Amino acid sequence: MTYPAREPDLDHSIKPDPSDPDHEGAPVSDTTLLSTEQLSPSHADLDMFGMPDLIAALISDQHSALRAVEAAAPALERATEAAVERLLRGGRLVYLGAGTSGRLGVLDGVELLPTFSWPPERLVTLIAGGERAMFRAAEGAEDDHAAGQRDLEREELAPGDVLIALAASGTTPYVLGGVAYANALGALTIGISNNPGSPLLQAAAIAIALDTGPEVISGSTRLKAGTAQKITLNTLSSAIMVRLNKVYGNLMVDLQVTNIKLRRRALALTMLATGASQAEAAAALEHADDHVKTAIVMLRLHLEPGQARAALEQAGGSVRAALEARAE
Repeated sequence: MTYPAREPDLDHSIKPDPSDPDHEGAPVSDTTLLSTEQLSPSHADLDMFGMPDLIAALISDQHSALRAVEAAAPALERATEAAVERLLRGGRLVYLGAGTSGRLGVLDGVELLPTFSWPPERLVTLIAGGERAMFRAAEGAEDDHAAGQRDLEREELAPGDVLIALAASGTTPYVLGGVAYANALGALTIGISNNPGSPLLQAAAIAIALDTGPEVISGSTRLKAGTAQKITLNTLSSAIMVRLNKVYGNLMVDLQVTNIKLRRRALALTMLATGASQAEAAAALEHADDHVKTAIVMLRLHLEPGQARAALEQAGGSVRAALEARAE
C-alpha cells in the first residue's frame, strides 16, 4: 500500500480539544503540555504500523500502567489506613470524577455492593454531567468548577466521609471544585492523577500519582492512564474491604447471594472455610439467610444462627476474631 507524504514533525504545541471525551479540561500552555498529552516518540508513525506491530504496541504500553501503580504503593498504603479509620466510624465512600476517570470510579463503587455487601447508603458515585455521562460524553460538564461542590452538597457530604477524586490530567475543574469543598468541610480527600505535581495531587490530603507518561494514541487517557487508575481503584477499595473484615483468609465471605452463580459460590466458600460437606454447608446457609460469615461461625463453633450473629457483632464483623474469641 502507498501512503501519502507525511509532515516531518507533529506539532507538539497543539492544545487538547475540550469536546474530546478523553479530555479533562486541562489548561495547558503552547509550550508545556501535561505528560499525558505529550507525543509518544516510539509511536509517532502508529497509523503505518502493520497489524502485529499495532497490537503489540497497544498491549506492551500497558505494562507501564502496572509499574506506575507499584511506584505509588506507599501512597496507597496511607490512603487505605486513613480511609479505614473514617469508615470504621460510619463514614461513606464517595467517588468523584469526569470522563474515563469518572466512569472508572462509578464502576469501582457499584461493584462493592455485591462483592462485599457494602451498604448502598454508604456509597456515593458522582461523574461530571450526571448519570447520562456514563454512556454519552457530556461536553462542558467537567469544566464547571462549581458543579463539583454542588453535587457533593446535594449528597450531603460529611466530615467523616472519604472522597476519592479522579482525574487523569489532575486539572479537571469539576473535580478540583469538589476537592476544595471536601477539604473545607473536613472530609478525607484522596486524589488520583496521572500527572505528578498536578493541581489535584497538590489539593488532596493524600495524593496518588500514577506517572504513566505519554499514551500510544496521544492524549487518549482511556488507555494506560485509565488502566493504571483501574488497578489503583481495585487495590485501594479491596484493601479497604479486607481491613473492614469483609474477607476471611482470602475468601470473599461477605458477598450478597443474588443469583444462582453466587449461591454456588457461597456454598463453596462455606465448605472451604469449614471443611463441612455440601449438605451441611447448604443447611447452615439456609438457616443463616445465605450469609456466609454467619454460616461459617455456626459450623465452626456449633452455634445457632442468632448466637453466631452475636459473636460476629462482638468481633466487629471479623470471622477470624469471632473464632479466636471462642477458642480462648
